[in-house]
Amino acid sequence: MQFTLEAQDPGSRARAGRLTTDHGVIETPIFMPVGTVGSVKAVPQRDLAEDINADIILGNTYHLYLRPGTHTLEQAGGLHRFMHWDRPILTDSGGFQVYSLADNRKIKEEGVTFRSHIDGSKHLFSPETSMDIQRSIGADIIMAFDECPPYPSEYGYARKSMEMTHRWLDRCIARLAETEPLYGHQQHLFPIVQGSTFKDLRAASAEAIAERGAAGNAIGGLSVGEPHDEMYATCDLVCGILPQDKPRYLMGVGTPANILECIALGVDMFDCVMPTRNARNGTLFTWQGVMNMKNAKWENDFSPLDPEGTSPVDTYYSRAYVRHLFKANELLGLYIASVHNLAFYLDLVRTARKHIQAGDFREWKDRVVPQLTAKV
Repeated sequence: MQFTLEAQDPGSRARAGRLTTDHGVIETPIFMPVGTVGSVKAVPQRDLAEDINADIILGNTYHLYLRPGTHTLEQAGGLHRFMHWDRPILTDSGGFQVYSLADNRKIKEEGVTFRSHIDGSKHLFSPETSMDIQRSIGADIIMAFDECPPYPSEYGYARKSMEMTHRWLDRCIARLAETEPLYGHQQHLFPIVQGSTFKDLRAASAEAIAERGAAGNAIGGLSVGEPHDEMYATCDLVCGILPQDKPRYLMGVGTPANILECIALGVDMFDCVMPTRNARNGTLFTWQGVMNMKNAKWENDFSPLDPEGTSPVDTYYSRAYVRHLFKANELLGLYIASVHNLAFYLDLVRTARKHIQAGDFREWKDRVVPQLTAKV
């Protein structure tokens, strides 16, 4: 995998880059649609490739391990072939489920024992099993197994969690060194910086991660309830330590404004369920602001869904029609809204890239953030 920096905004740390994998090129900054179980909810792969033009999508190790399972994925020739997607894929290691399944898991040095949310069966995730499962899935970028501490965390807990995450990272690296990719393409490990919102822990974690010399690095443990100012302060600190010549991935973030602010701090890659989850609830993100399609104000508005949108659905369907679909509980409404929001998020980061290349990203970002957060 190669990462090339192509431009740097003079007024911020924002960068435009080019990440090359065996399944294609990813232009950064980039947003990755979340396809947890091998499907971006309500959106066919054809639309992801043609209408949304996603360079890369995300899968989840925990969920894919439970179903369809590694046996099925290996028989299919990996997730790319199973879901008919020939562009890059990144997989989360299952570490976030250590956080989100707090009532059904036990953390030890060996790994995490948890009960399936599907049938209650008992399983063990360790750094080694996470790497083995991600070999079976076949993603281009795979994440190290980590623990995401809750917010707020006590300092002592956050420190012990961070130190264990570093020990788990070394076990991930060792496991990958003694195994081979299964499907003829290279897989690249991204370690994850942890440490909650404690500056000294985050700095220590970023330094430890940087020493590993991985192909890229991630910032985890944010967007878990902390104020936005703390998220930005943590990103600013960590991006100042992580290597300049490697991509930086901020996990699970966020709103359009969050993404632009974190691009300004030096982040290159993002993922979040927000565009598709909010779409299914009738919320659309646009350049004019946030639209609730269930509001009565759209009932007789026959103008295009989003005149500035980049997806065919934006000009093909009217606001009145999409509101009608949501009020009538028609599944087509979920599809239109999901395609729109994903296309908007991709347009957002690609427009940001153009302004980075033009050298006026900071001024543009400061101008558009207020309108992106407005209620339309």
